[in-house]
Amino acid sequence: MRNAAAIVGGRTVWSDVCLDVAPGEFVAVLGPNGSGKSTLVKSLLGLTPVSGTVEILGARPGRNNKRIGYVPQRRAFDGGLRIRGVDIVALGADGARWGTPMPLLSKLIRPHRYTERKRRIDAVIDTVGASAYADRPIGRCSGGEQQRLLIAQALLRNPQLLLLDEPLDSLDVPSQAGISALVRDICRRDGVAVVMVAHDVNPILPYLDRVVYLAAGHAVSGTPQQVITADQLSALYGVPIDVLHDRTGRMIVVGQPE
Repeated sequence: MRNAAAIVGGRTVWSDVCLDVAPGEFVAVLGPNGSGKSTLVKSLLGLTPVSGTVEILGARPGRNNKRIGYVPQRRAFDGGLRIRGVDIVALGADGARWGTPMPLLSKLIRPHRYTERKRRIDAVIDTVGASAYADRPIGRCSGGEQQRLLIAQALLRNPQLLLLDEPLDSLDVPSQAGISALVRDICRRDGVAVVMVAHDVNPILPYLDRVVYLAAGHAVSGTPQQVITADQLSALYGVPIDVLHDRTGRMIVVGQPE
């Protein structure tokens, strides 16, 4: 992105955004509610028009979405939903097709394709560590288990770019740590570029390469140590901001306006 700006409903959400994300790099998008974090992710998918220069995997936004894995913001699945986790993952292959998937019929008509499809589904489920509960109804899985299955769905097409919109929202601390480590491992092992929207940087801080911080219609980017500082955030917000650290190294941003 070079000098990119997003205008939604006549309002400039953010402007002057410059960003590079390389293969195997883990980048977080941070900022207060309403700062345009989800808008930035949608602009990478071509769902929100932006001005300036934006190139995704060598083309304009929206042209290479088949090479992008996307996990949007979500609410927890209803506890009574009986569809299995493995079937949620399979939607990564079948979800764009008309009609109801019929795996048994596919097994009879195209056995080789069926076998390859099943192998790939089993592989991504194993990658995210969800094999033990993938056959369980999705409504009976915990929040962290559901999120792992949704990430597996996004990985089914071997993406080069993985976009995650608030994947840690409403998860407990152990689940946040587990998902963060999982994403880092996928990023490093498979060379996948990852852009994750987050409210709180602390669960993902040990794994990040760089951050983009949005506030007051503008953005700064760099390493967490460069961006999340009192001077940098005070200049971004236009008001005094303090960044404190507790004894464990967790960051606390104090003084940001509502």
